[in-house]
Amino acid sequence: MAYSNPLGYSLPPTDALPDDLPLSLGLNSIVGELPLHNASLSIHQLGCEAAHLFEMEPNLPGIVLTDNDTQDSVVGVLSRQRFLEYLLRPKGTDLFLAQPLHVLYSYARLQPLRLAYNIPILKAARKVLRRPIEHQGEPILVTTLAGDRLLNPHDLNVAHWQIRGIETQVRYERAQAHMLQSEKMAALGRLVDGVAHEILDPLGFIWGNLTHVVNYSQQLLELIAAYEAALPEVPADLLELKEDLELDYLKTDLPKTLRSIQGGAERLKQLASSLQNFCHIDEVYPKPADLHDLLDSIVLLLKSRLTTRIEIRREYTSLPPVPCYGGQLIQVFMNILTNCVDALLEHTIRQDLAADFNVAVREGRFFEVPELPKILITTRLLELPREDGNTAQRWVSITIADNGPGLSAEAQAQVLNSFSIERRMEKETDLAMSYRIVTAKHGGKFFVRSRCFSDHETAPGIGTEFEIRLPLYPPSDLGR
Repeated sequence: MAYSNPLGYSLPPTDALPDDLPLSLGLNSIVGELPLHNASLSIHQLGCEAAHLFEMEPNLPGIVLTDNDTQDSVVGVLSRQRFLEYLLRPKGTDLFLAQPLHVLYSYARLQPLRLAYNIPILKAARKVLRRPIEHQGEPILVTTLAGDRLLNPHDLNVAHWQIRGIETQVRYERAQAHMLQSEKMAALGRLVDGVAHEILDPLGFIWGNLTHVVNYSQQLLELIAAYEAALPEVPADLLELKEDLELDYLKTDLPKTLRSIQGGAERLKQLASSLQNFCHIDEVYPKPADLHDLLDSIVLLLKSRLTTRIEIRREYTSLPPVPCYGGQLIQVFMNILTNCVDALLEHTIRQDLAADFNVAVREGRFFEVPELPKILITTRLLELPREDGNTAQRWVSITIADNGPGLSAEAQAQVLNSFSIERRMEKETDLAMSYRIVTAKHGGKFFVRSRCFSDHETAPGIGTEFEIRLPLYPPSDLGR
């Protein structure tokens, strides 16, 4: 908007300020998205020109004062508030309106706060709040590609509180969603626990009676053998019955059948126990748990997913019971093992496709025989110095590693970025949730290593390695 006054001088255009701030603000919004004002006068122009400019633009927070005679043309900022304060002084209108602006500015000189247009609003608001109390109402000088612009601190504060409201709403919605998910998982856990309990009850009767059946069958076979020894000449009708019943085959097959029933009952018992361990996710306080039992439960449940041959090898060291939230650690182990299984399955499929289409031969390379996919689970005790360096602390280390291709640079960035608080606020991945459970709930440490990137070298044959370290004696108030 260009305008002129009756005295015959022209003033630069100024950006119109909307009645409301933009509604499309986000957590990463910058100062350049807010209404900026373009109004400047030379310090050699009269004060009445500034008065006319403020009168024409009632929302203008200030004026940028320039001097073309200096190397830096911007001299400072004259705010509407200070301009009116000096005009209201005795004989202020007679003194300052008829004089050049540098006279007024010599009395009202303040060092303006200069910000870049691409600075986040949240960071800019913190800088503004650090100013002295008498500077809080002064407009902010914003450097843009088109030149210097002015920002009303009131607009910045309103935008700041709008973004804080958005942030609070996001946290509330995430907390509510997490609470609903926890309630659903707790209800599911109680349901699965009840089903597992109902399976274990009749299984106990079967297992208890099966022991007697094995003993009874063994005694009957011994009795038959004694009768055969006592009666060398068997009547013809008994011989015919013996052949009809296939007694010799029955003697051999009956113990095998009973052993097979015992094996099935034992497997069903392990599966029901694994379901009971897996569903305990609503624990309030940490309890001592056998980490090996937790790991074995997950491996047993995962075997149903392994349609291809993936070897899972376990190398356990004797561990004491570890105080922990067993259900949450099972969730961590499940997330990591599922990640390893998915990576190995994808790698195996790619190898099969390469072999089928003979890619290596077409490229003039010898095709290497693919290595059998493996997952190695190891546990051990560690004794590491504390942060103070005076004493040592005992840790339990659980390492889950695969022999896949490892993580790419892009996957590395995604994994490490997902651990940050900002990324978890937007969307929490399985690995990010595992990181939070280990570090926040258990006071432990979570490491990700790969043959493609790592501060530490991985062992030979290891593609990606996840290490969880849990303190053997965690603080009593941890996780509350």
